[in-house]
Amino acid sequence: MAEVKLSAEKRTDFGKGAARRTRRENKVPAVIYGHGADPKHVALEGHALMMALKTPNVLIRLDVGGKNELVIPKAVQRDPLKGFLVHVDFLAVKKGERVTVDVPVLTEGELAPGGNLLDHMLNAVSVEAEATHIPESFTVSIEGLSAGHTVRAGDIELPRGCSLAVDESTALLQVVTAQTEPEPEAEEGAEAAVEAAAAPAEGAAEEEKPAEGGEG
Repeated sequence: MAEVKLSAEKRTDFGKGAARRTRRENKVPAVIYGHGADPKHVALEGHALMMALKTPNVLIRLDVGGKNELVIPKAVQRDPLKGFLVHVDFLAVKKGERVTVDVPVLTEGELAPGGNLLDHMLNAVSVEAEATHIPESFTVSIEGLSAGHTVRAGDIELPRGCSLAVDESTALLQVVTAQTEPEPEAEEGAEAAVEAAAAPAEGAAEEEKPAEGGEG
């Protein structure tokens, strides 16, 4: 896995007000933690960080005041409406160290014809891998699968040095039958039956209504 090199500066001001000031400068507040060390509070240039995070579990070499930190993103917070980066938690790692991460699951191929739909029960699977060799994604084939078929974690072909951090029976994808809408003729027939059932009741109501004029 290729490294992305980014620069970061130390933060000495904390709290919501300080974080807002950092974001106004087009920077993103972040924290580096791990290996039992005290958390390091830093800020990174927003656009460069956003581009780096397009790769899941990207390995980043941070230059913090001339000192290198090898990290991976562990928690990314975005604005729910505009999508810009609000805060990032980084986990410090070392070469050869194993970490547990969630890796996206992608699909290829087409389901069998006949109204089959794919239900994504999980969009990622948790695995344990060497920090410098984390897979970007896993791709599973759904070619020709029909309703009732389930793709499980154990069906994924893992690269050497990577192991599942969940049970092999964990369901990731399931093929289900599409819900069909009622035929137009059936809908018209149902409406006609409702109208026919309501007609006698309306007629009975008219018979019970007293004649106009009454007794003289």
